[in-house]
Amino acid sequence: MATQLARIAREFHTRGWALGTSGNYSAVLGMDPLLLLITSSGLDKSALNERDFLEIDVSGTVLKGTAKPSAETFLHLAVAGKRQVGCILHTHSVWSTLLSERFASQGGLYISGYEMLKGLEGVKTHEHREWIPIYRNAQDIPALAERVSQELEREKETHGFLLSGHGLYTWGVDVAEARRHVEIFEFLLEVVGRREFGAPWALDKR
Repeated sequence: MATQLARIAREFHTRGWALGTSGNYSAVLGMDPLLLLITSSGLDKSALNERDFLEIDVSGTVLKGTAKPSAETFLHLAVAGKRQVGCILHTHSVWSTLLSERFASQGGLYISGYEMLKGLEGVKTHEHREWIPIYRNAQDIPALAERVSQELEREKETHGFLLSGHGLYTWGVDVAEARRHVEIFEFLLEVVGRREFGAPWALDKR
């Protein structure tokens, strides 16, 4: 599992979705009690490897490993507790950052009409309206995680959320599904972002 997550982290770095030390990744090891495998804090995602992960319990206590867990551990725990998923991935792309600021005052944004929406689990038509909540970023992560947990209880159909000025969180039943959701969301956010900000439609040639 750690090897898979490390490989995904390096891929996301090359795609510009998790530059430098941004982003974090977790996999659920058990639900009763809840156990997570999660990235250590402050690591360059271009060089992440399987040794850079920790096992933690529902309180965020490190059970295996000696490093410090991600500062956003409690957000991962909140998602795992409410969505009964197997993997949670957090990226920090340009488009997710810009759109999370642009729509923060509205509390989120809808995306509809795009065929790529069908890449989200359970979505059968491009007419689907995907609501992406946006939460104000905060340094008090446990308090923010509590708010996210409450909202996830109410918004049962969402596949992800944004932190304002920060980035995307999404999840899946396993690592493969969570990775696919990141790819779908990042595509959709770029499309909306280019439209919203009047950016050139030509694809980046990097």
